[in-house]
Amino acid sequence: MPVRARKILIVGPSWVGDMVMAQSLFKVLKQAHPRAALQVLAPPWSVQILERMPEVEAALCMPVGHGELNLRARWALGRRLRQSQFDRAIVLPNSLKAALVPWFANIPTRTGYVGEQRWGLLNDIRRLNRAAMPMNVQRFVALGLPKSAPAAALQADAIPQPKLAVKRASANATAARFNLADAAEKKAVALCPGAEYGPAKQWPAEHFAAVAKRQLQQGRQVWLLGSQNDQAIAARIAELCRHRCADLTGRTTLGQAIDLLSLAQYAVTNDSGLLHVAAASGCHVIALYGSSSATFTPPLTARGRRDCLALPLHCSPCFQRTCRFGHVNCLNKLSPERVLAQIK
Repeated sequence: MPVRARKILIVGPSWVGDMVMAQSLFKVLKQAHPRAALQVLAPPWSVQILERMPEVEAALCMPVGHGELNLRARWALGRRLRQSQFDRAIVLPNSLKAALVPWFANIPTRTGYVGEQRWGLLNDIRRLNRAAMPMNVQRFVALGLPKSAPAAALQADAIPQPKLAVKRASANATAARFNLADAAEKKAVALCPGAEYGPAKQWPAEHFAAVAKRQLQQGRQVWLLGSQNDQAIAARIAELCRHRCADLTGRTTLGQAIDLLSLAQYAVTNDSGLLHVAAASGCHVIALYGSSSATFTPPLTARGRRDCLALPLHCSPCFQRTCRFGHVNCLNKLSPERVLAQIK
């Protein structure tokens, strides 16, 4: 009788960048268990990312909003998932709520970090050694490895990089839809000025505009990408550039943004979800760090395809949403010339 492939449920993160980084875990699991069927329980928006990850068999939409308990809905979902007979669950978020569904589903092995006193809900408890694993992706990958795995398995060079599968025909169709059909010839530069976490991670609009003006002068297309929440800063950039940029903020789906980033030559981006999407889509990433650090969330791509820029200030990185001193010098003093020097 053939051995049944393992079925693994991963409770995914609630942020775009974290979901991209989770692909490194999926790759490690498939390397260890090639026949395993991986299903990811995550917010509905993540489907457009997960469907571009060949390692994932299915995306299961979490019927509960971020931060919402809704115990009845979680219980009902867990009861339905019992029929799938998962062998193992890996819970990436550290909250108690995230561990409930695998427990309700009666999955035999439930792996995760200690988090919010989740003893019992999880039965393969891991303790997070932040010093040994400074990078977020290391912490994800460690949950897919045995507790006895050697430290070398978590070194940056040993961790497989995320890579989103993009069909060129789909990408070209997306470019044509937004009148960007000459993207490859124009060597487009994508600017991602948003920062959901807070203004302490947002490079000034004037700096983005200075980069955009130089690229436009050189005959490149410049695209502004982001969500509806980024439309105000994008409008300011577009105004400073006399509306010669293609402002697509709030107009694309996440899947379309992935398509366009796969066509762009460069992406200039804050430490945001689109930074990691850009890195996994294949374009050269120029990442701007203010209150955060590339030590924790670097773009996971080849070293020759990324540049991480930050200023060595005594107050940075502080990991705060807003600058406690009110000046945001870590980003305001990070000059456009530093970025332009990286664009060949």
